[in-house]
Amino acid sequence: MPPRRAHPEATLGRALDERHVLVVCGSGGVGKTTTSAALALHAACSGRRVLVCTIDPSRRLATSLGLGRLSGRPRVIDVSRLGADVGPGSLHAMVLDVKSTFDDLVARHTPDEAARRRILGNRFYRQVSAALAGSHEYMAMEKLLELAADTRWDLVVLDTPPTRHALDFLEAPDRLMDFLDTGVLRWFLKPYFAAGKLTLRVASRTGAVALKLADRFLGLEFLQDLSEFFLAFESMYDGFKERATRVHALLREGSSGFVLVAAPAPLALEEALYFHRRLTEKEMPFLAFIVNRVHPAAGRSTGRGRRHRLVPPPLASKLVETFREQQTLAGVEQRAVARLEVDTREKPILVPEFEQDIHDLQGLAAFADTVLPGTGTKVAGRRAGAR
Repeated sequence: MPPRRAHPEATLGRALDERHVLVVCGSGGVGKTTTSAALALHAACSGRRVLVCTIDPSRRLATSLGLGRLSGRPRVIDVSRLGADVGPGSLHAMVLDVKSTFDDLVARHTPDEAARRRILGNRFYRQVSAALAGSHEYMAMEKLLELAADTRWDLVVLDTPPTRHALDFLEAPDRLMDFLDTGVLRWFLKPYFAAGKLTLRVASRTGAVALKLADRFLGLEFLQDLSEFFLAFESMYDGFKERATRVHALLREGSSGFVLVAAPAPLALEEALYFHRRLTEKEMPFLAFIVNRVHPAAGRSTGRGRRHRLVPPPLASKLVETFREQQTLAGVEQRAVARLEVDTREKPILVPEFEQDIHDLQGLAAFADTVLPGTGTKVAGRRAGAR
């Protein structure tokens, strides 16, 4: 069993200073986007040229940065509003446009202009290119590969999709490849459709019956679009697969690193524990756990007498009840975090719950100072916790 890393803050701080790709993972609703933005801001204020990219279709990243919206193109964030001298550092932010990324990938891998137009104009492609199982995650990896090769950025921080299971980010590209290479669909469609042209000539009576059933329930026009889609992708499949392989290689390099964000609830930590095991199995570089919105244990009261006599009995009872509930909640969270630490031999970074949502650079800087105390953004008036 590997030795316990006693100072995860130092490990994460060095990664922000030295690594090229940082992937922030976790299940939905645990604060991944806020964490991604805060870590990116910290690196920018330390002098690095940073791009943070979110795949979250909500406007959480824009809100955290104090912006109305973000687009599929990098937008510069004015970190001078913090009053910090960032030197050569800079911060850009963008949101992944799945459809545009898919279109760019098609244009890059089609053998000629006619094939490109045939795919981009295909009705089935237009309907499903942003909705295929795994397309968000695959395009996130595709965009990561593109951004990592861009010399404008010293560090790329990727906020992964808000999936029910964090592991989907690593496995979805393989599912997309499986879909594009579905043997059953190819076997069924290819004999009846060639280069997008419909023919009802079939090799057997069984095939004719199958085609007529498909016509009845789906319509031959739909089948023709579907056939065109798969036939057109035949020439691109190897290119897609090669890019997916390159992304997996990039994520295993020492210049990359994974940060796992979790809530202190037992189920959320259980999922983080599972994801950590899979990262280890896939030999991907893990950096740190960040457990967000932790409730501190309530302090014990030692005073008796006059102060308590000044509180009306009904209010005093409510205060005692609230105090006990806080103790119970903190105890449950402490036991769950302790199990995570024991099972992984990793000491997590604990972030207390904030009193309000983060919606500006000052809030992000305060969050970064909480995660990496004493290292960095020097913003007065810290607040505790992130939503």
